Amino acid sequence: MRASMILFLCLPITAGAQTAPSAAEIAAYDGLHAAAQSGDVSTIRALLTKGAAPDARDPAGRTPAHVAAFASHDAALRALAAAGADMNALEDDRYDVLTIAAVADDPEMVSLALELGNRPDLITSVYDGTALIAAAHLGHHDVVRRLIAGGAPLDHVNNLGWTALIEAVILGDGGPDHVQTVRYLVEAGADVTIPDRDGVTPLQHAKSRQYQKMVDIIAAAVN
Repeated sequence: MRASMILFLCLPITAGAQTAPSAAEIAAYDGLHAAAQSGDVSTIRALLTKGAAPDARDPAGRTPAHVAAFASHDAALRALAAAGADMNALEDDRYDVLTIAAVADDPEMVSLALELGNRPDLITSVYDGTALIAAAHLGHHDVVRRLIAGGAPLDHVNNLGWTALIEAVILGDGGPDHVQTVRYLVEAGADVTIPDRDGVTPLQHAKSRQYQKMVDIIAAAVN
C-alpha cells in the first residue's frame, strides 16, 4: 500500500475539522458574539458605536466575524467588516471566514467574504491548505467556481502533498459534484501534472478509482 494511502486512511476528514460554536458556547455569548450569532445587525452597530472591539475572541479564538460565518449571517458579517473587523483573522483551528463559508457550501457568503477583503490565498487549517482545497475536497463546485473567479491559487500544495485537484479526485466520490469541481479546476488552468508525494498524478488517481468522467476531463488537459 502506498504511503500516501496509508496517510489518508489514518486522517480525519481534512476539511471537516472546523468547530462551530457549541450550544453551550452560544448560550454563554454576550456582546458582539451574541449579536453575530443571532444576526442582530442593529445591536452589532450599536455595540460598535459604543466602542466594542470588532475582533474580540471567544475561548476558541473565534471573532464575531467567524461566528457570523458559522451562523451564515451575511448582513452581520458586512456590518462587522464595515467597522474594521479583520476578515483574514484565523481562529484557534486556523480557519478564516472564507474557509468556514467554503466548507459550509455557502456560495453567497464566499462571494461576500471575498468582496469584504478576505484573501483567497490565505493559508488555513492544520493542513496548510486553502479555502479552494477545502471546497474541492467536499465537491462544493459553486464555491470552487467563485473562489477561482476571486483569484484563489489553483496549484497550492498543502502539507499532505495534495492540490485542490488531487483532493477532488482522491477524497471525492467520483459523483457529479466532484466531477464538476474537477472540470472547473481544469478549465481554469490547474496544473494536472502535479503529483502527490508518491509521484501519482491526478489522472493516475482518477484511473485507479475508475472515475471515468474525471479521467476524460483530466486526460484532455494532459493532451
